[in-house]
Amino acid sequence: APLLLLVLQAAGAASAAALPLVINTWAFRTAAQTAWRVLESGGSELDAVERGCGQCEIDQCDGSVGYGGSPDESGETTLDAMIMDGNTMEVGAVAGLRRVKNAIGVARKVIEYTKHTLLVGESASLFAVKMGFPYEDLTTQKSLSLYSEWLSQSCQPNYWKNVVPDSSKSCGPYKRPGNVTYKEEQTVSQRSFHNHDTIGMVVIGASGTVASGTSTNGAIHKIPGRVGDSPIAGAGSYADSTAGGAAATGDGDIMMRFLPSFQAVEYMRMGTDPTVACQKVISRIQKYAPKFFGAIICANTTGSYGAACNKTPGFSQFHFMVSSPLLSKPTEQVVDCI
Repeated sequence: APLLLLVLQAAGAASAAALPLVINTWAFRTAAQTAWRVLESGGSELDAVERGCGQCEIDQCDGSVGYGGSPDESGETTLDAMIMDGNTMEVGAVAGLRRVKNAIGVARKVIEYTKHTLLVGESASLFAVKMGFPYEDLTTQKSLSLYSEWLSQSCQPNYWKNVVPDSSKSCGPYKRPGNVTYKEEQTVSQRSFHNHDTIGMVVIGASGTVASGTSTNGAIHKIPGRVGDSPIAGAGSYADSTAGGAAATGDGDIMMRFLPSFQAVEYMRMGTDPTVACQKVISRIQKYAPKFFGAIICANTTGSYGAACNKTPGFSQFHFMVSSPLLSKPTEQVVDCI
């Protein structure tokens, strides 16, 4: 028995050495570096998540986070974000945020100054201004040109179905047909995998405390008012300091129906290895949407981590960033999709 105890202690020591940990979706290196620096300078896990995701908002990571990207059908860029404290299980989130650039910063203020969880739209912007955030135009030359290019291509791709005029050929305005026979949607999710959707981040502190967060400007050419998985707790990300954290990226309209981040954390709570937890979540969605574009990152409270993605044409590997004491610097890692 003493020998067994020794082995367990050694294993415990090895995994504990892997804390603190920062893991984030995609090869968003500056976000990883920023979060890691915050931890190194004594900032909290929530600080690291807020500043790390906020870095992507400033950098306009891949055009899919922050201002000046993913204009909606009316040409406007709006933002979604959330942040979660795995100690208290508090969540702050904003969706459809207009004219304010630092969405995850506003989400953090929802935790700090309100008893609410999620604020939306124009009212979320009014709250942001009360909290001291400036109104700024989120439109740029880039987003304007993306929008006009889309208009010139008969508004393709878009997110309408079963409407007249035919949404696969024209710009609308659309309406319900008089009598409709709904046909099953067989269209593949229209985004190329370059339309990386979100930064999702999980931070686990030296003592095993978990925080997570996301920030995105949503699906390009979305119908105004659309909210995806990113600002929804348990969908875009989830943090629980008794089990671990997870964050998802990809086709939010499909993924949010499965609460993938919540599910992954629950698997880890049952002792499932983080990589396997991530894979189980992906394969569960596959049964219903075999061609969905998506990936998830998972980390448990000992600092073990993993990721998984759904294999589709043009998307066979998923890149993510990891920062830990075992690595000399924030390091890009790759996983093969399943």
